[in-house]
Amino acid sequence: MKNLLANIKIRVEEKVYLKDPETSAKGRDIVRHGIVLIDELGLEAFTFKKLADRIGTTEATIYRYFESKHMLLSYLISWYWNWLEYRLVFATNNVRPPEERLRIAIRILAGKVENDLEFGHIDEAALQRIVVAESAKAYLNKEVDENNKEGFFLSYKRLCKRIADIVLEINPDYKYPASLVSTVAESAHYQKFFALHLPSLTDLRDSNEDKLEDFLTHMVLRTIQK
Repeated sequence: MKNLLANIKIRVEEKVYLKDPETSAKGRDIVRHGIVLIDELGLEAFTFKKLADRIGTTEATIYRYFESKHMLLSYLISWYWNWLEYRLVFATNNVRPPEERLRIAIRILAGKVENDLEFGHIDEAALQRIVVAESAKAYLNKEVDENNKEGFFLSYKRLCKRIADIVLEINPDYKYPASLVSTVAESAHYQKFFALHLPSLTDLRDSNEDKLEDFLTHMVLRTIQK
């Protein structure tokens, strides 16, 4: 935990990129404008040609960092989960009661994102919108098993494990901590998406983060009660 707090650089698994975009100004531009463009267009309409035109570079330059737009999406989502873990560790440092730490974790999963000045080239609010709308595409594909072996999803799994461990602090006999936490993480996305686009599938309106947090907290605490 001390190492995570001491180094606020968000590190993404190496297999997700060809060249670390954090190592150059051009790489950071690719990430910055990639987020903006995917948020504007959606993944299907997004292309490296459009990104190259936006940045004023060549497609070949982008391909030096990411071999496909799927890889870029995986990088952005991995960065997001790592950033949430950083926020969780920071927010729960020196918080002793596990129930309070669990409430904080749910708030971080469900809450509205404010842009983090520590990472000036990342629009975290836009990135959250991408995660809500596009993150399932990172693993609902034929390459998921190979991507998993290469560590594409380590950041997501590590965050869920950290929260699942808190669940077990509250109730060591609870049998399904990993299932519960991954369900909550996905529900935080789907309920936001439903509120904006398929409102008959949710009781929430306009992606209200306070009500979403209340719903998820109620569901988790009632589920794990002894």
